Amino acid sequence: MELGDAKKRCGDVIERIERLPGSTKITASCKRTLLKLARSELRFLSRVSSSSTSSTPPLSVNIGHLEAVVHILQHPFITGVSRVCKPIPLSPKTCFKHVHVDIVCTLNRNPVWILVSHRNPKYITWRNDESQTNQTKGLQFRIQQLTAAARSALSLKPSSLILFFSHGLSTILSDRLKHEFGATELQLGFPNFHFHFDLMEEAGDWINVLVATTSYQEACVFEIEVGDAVLSSDVKDSCPMPAKWEMLEDHTPFFPAFSSLISKMNLLSLDVKNTETANLLGDCHLVNFGTTALIALVSGISNGGTEKLLATPESELRQRFKGNYEFVIGQVMSEIQNPILVELSCSISGKRGIICESVHSEFKELVSMFGGPNEKLRASHLLKYLTVVPDSPSKRMMSLPTTRKLALKNKVVFGTGDYWRAPTVTANMAFVRAVSQVGMSLFTIEHRPRALTGD
Repeated sequence: MELGDAKKRCGDVIERIERLPGSTKITASCKRTLLKLARSELRFLSRVSSSSTSSTPPLSVNIGHLEAVVHILQHPFITGVSRVCKPIPLSPKTCFKHVHVDIVCTLNRNPVWILVSHRNPKYITWRNDESQTNQTKGLQFRIQQLTAAARSALSLKPSSLILFFSHGLSTILSDRLKHEFGATELQLGFPNFHFHFDLMEEAGDWINVLVATTSYQEACVFEIEVGDAVLSSDVKDSCPMPAKWEMLEDHTPFFPAFSSLISKMNLLSLDVKNTETANLLGDCHLVNFGTTALIALVSGISNGGTEKLLATPESELRQRFKGNYEFVIGQVMSEIQNPILVELSCSISGKRGIICESVHSEFKELVSMFGGPNEKLRASHLLKYLTVVPDSPSKRMMSLPTTRKLALKNKVVFGTGDYWRAPTVTANMAFVRAVSQVGMSLFTIEHRPRALTGD
């Protein structure tokens, strides 16, 4: 029965992995890694089952660990998962070549490394017996190794380490973590149980029964900060305040969706110079707009121009958009099915918008060259309610090599959002994929592209 239960747990984990949302939540390569590990466990258990005798067969010790990893990945505040259950290569200057980290991701807008322990607390030791020469298996050495690696990392550098003990941790070791490493206990709001649906026959009919599979009632989570300060004083002092919100009464009948979206943003006046960094990032959630997002917000396609475009003769549209005709028509059909302003409204509602200087100048230039009168009007209003910050890409972003896929201008835009711990709203998923391929976690919000139409 224990063997059958373990196999069933493997099947449940595989299903949960397959249901993990892709795109900016978790990369396809990370899902493949998890599925490979889970299926390997299932194959091992199947071999044990087929070759077992009357003696009790050994059970896999890894399924519980995988369950805990997937449990964390399902948390709503976990995004940008770029690496799972793999060692992280380190600089040749360090005394070890790599360290194992279970999850590299973004948690509450900050890049983190997560270490998962599924061990019984009774068998977790602070250090090995003093008489033993090998001291590499204790919790103390493991944390020392991780913190040293985190501080020396470049593009993968986290702001903190997150330690998840699925079966809890003894009071003695908890106190030592806090005293020696400055760890703080977190309350992330994880549910206590994982559930799956099972089938049961009742009176000739099959019914679904909700079954608790794993309990995490004893779980505890610790955070150890290792990163640099988020903002420097020069950036805070040079950051201008946004204008207070004024309803676009004169234009609301013409741009209702646009006005509604902007009115949902956090536009309260904030004195950045006299505000502590912690308050700026904690109380006021920021969102960093890339150029593609600004274009999408003001585009005629997004603001009621789809019918007009479809009613225009194809020859005229081909003359206007040249080789981009199919691209624009595809956006029109996409807009009819899923209006983008409604979609973006859910992502940016209650948040304060920022743009870096590079995006500000590029957006104004594009609208000046290709925007129509209404698009220019919307762009002018939009810029009033965004805070322009200096180009200030994070150190870890700038540590990435500049290549064709990792262009410098994109590193500046996304890196500025990373510096301010703000998700970047973008349609440039090619850059996001290129970053994820090097294992770096990046907090982004994807949107579908929209073009300026001359509206």
